[in-house]
Amino acid sequence: MHDAAGPPGGAGQRGLVAEAAAFVRQFHEETPAAGDPLPRLREVIAEIERTGTYRHTVEELAFGARIAWRNSARCIGRLYWRSLVVRDLRHVTGPEEMAQECFTHLRTATNGGRIRPVVSVFAPDAPGRPAPRILNSQLVRYAGYLDEDGVRTGDPAGERLASLARSLEWKSGEGRFDVLPLLIQPGPGAEPRWFEVPDDAVLEVDLRHPEHGWFAELGLRWYAVPAISDMTLEIGGVRYPAAPFNGWYMGTEIGARNLADADRYAMLHEVGRRLGLDTSSERTLWRDRALVELNVAVLHSFQEAGVTMADHHTESERFLRHIAQEERLGRPTPADWSWIVPPVSGGLTPVYHRYYDPVDPDLRPAFLTREPW
Repeated sequence: MHDAAGPPGGAGQRGLVAEAAAFVRQFHEETPAAGDPLPRLREVIAEIERTGTYRHTVEELAFGARIAWRNSARCIGRLYWRSLVVRDLRHVTGPEEMAQECFTHLRTATNGGRIRPVVSVFAPDAPGRPAPRILNSQLVRYAGYLDEDGVRTGDPAGERLASLARSLEWKSGEGRFDVLPLLIQPGPGAEPRWFEVPDDAVLEVDLRHPEHGWFAELGLRWYAVPAISDMTLEIGGVRYPAAPFNGWYMGTEIGARNLADADRYAMLHEVGRRLGLDTSSERTLWRDRALVELNVAVLHSFQEAGVTMADHHTESERFLRHIAQEERLGRPTPADWSWIVPPVSGGLTPVYHRYYDPVDPDLRPAFLTREPW
C-alpha cells in the first residue's frame, strides 16, 4: 500500500496514482452517465502531483463507500449494498462536531426501528496530517468493569475502553448495560475526548421469550444499531480512518455471540438452568438447546419492538441471491466462509454447502482493519 504521508514524487505517490486511476476507471465503468474517465484521470493525477493526495467528488465518495460494503468478505448482508446512505462529513474535523454527527448517524440509522444502512465519512488522512480517530469499536457498546476481586460486570469487550474513559474522568455506573461514551482522538499522542451518548440516540430492546415468562427476569437487553466505528474506509488509495457504518443485526450476532460467548455475557449456563436442562454432561446438548432458546428470545423481542432484524436462515438465502446477481454481472463475490456461515445451525443454511470466491486482501474499495497511529 502507498504511504499517504510520503514525499511528493516518491514511491508512495506513485502507488497512490495507480490506486486512484484504478478507482476512477471502476467508477466510470459502473457509472455510465459519468462519461469518459480520461478528463477525470488527468485531473486526479495533477492534484496528486501538486498536493500529494486528491479529493473525491461527492459521487465518487458515495460509490466508493457502497462498493466497500459490496467487497466486505465477512458480511452476509451485502444484498442491499446499493441502499447504503452515505453522509459526506469530510469537512468535520473537530471532536465535538464529530461526536454530534455520530449521534445524528445513530438517530438516522435507527429510523424509529426501521433500521437504515448508513455510513458517515469524516476527513481523510492527508500527507503529514492524519485525521482524527474514533476509538470505540462501535458507536454504541456496553461498558465492562473488573473489580479488585476479579469479579466482572457488564461486557468484557468493553473493559478496556471503560477503563480509558474512567481515566479521563468519565463518571461510569456499575451496571451490566452501561452505554460507553464516545471517545475521539484528535491526533497522534493527543488525549482522547469523551462524549456521553444521548439517550435519544440509543434504541435498546428489552429481551423476553415468547413462551418462558422467567426470561424477562434475566434483565437482558441489546441496542438496535450495530455501527462499526474502528475501521478505515479506503477508496482509490485515500484513507478515511473515521467512517462509522451500520447495517442491521442478524439475530445470531446477539443471541449466539454477544450474550452467549464465554468471554462476553456468558448466559448459557443461566438459561440452561432456568430451562431445567441437565448441564452435567455435554452429551445432553444442553448448550445447544439453551442457545436456540436464547436466539428465539432475541428474534421475538426485536420483532415485538418493531426493530429490524434478520434471522440466519433468511439472511443466508438473501446472500445467495446476492451472489447470483453479482455472477450475472460478471463480478466475483469474495466471502470468508467462517464468517458467512451462521454460528447457530450452520449446516441447515444454504450458505454452508458451497465454496466461495477467495478473499483478495488487495480488493478495493474496502473497509480495513485500522492501522495504529
